[in-house]
Amino acid sequence: MPSTPERPRRVTIDPDGPILVEGPVEVKLADGRLVTSPRFVVAICTCRRSRTYPWCDTSHRRRTKPDQEPT
Repeated sequence: MPSTPERPRRVTIDPDGPILVEGPVEVKLADGRLVTSPRFVVAICTCRRSRTYPWCDTSHRRRTKPDQEPT
């Protein structure tokens, strides 16, 4: 859903996963490149493990954090 003055764009932060942004979105990378996604909701990677960075590919699910033991 597009953002409007009456309804701002929603961003959802998951401490164990990606940042979810209502799309479409345009992301400016550290090197200055702009990447866009027309999707309704976009998952932006925060762990930097994604092979499709800046988009999340759920790579964060495949590893445990160093301070956690596998169950």
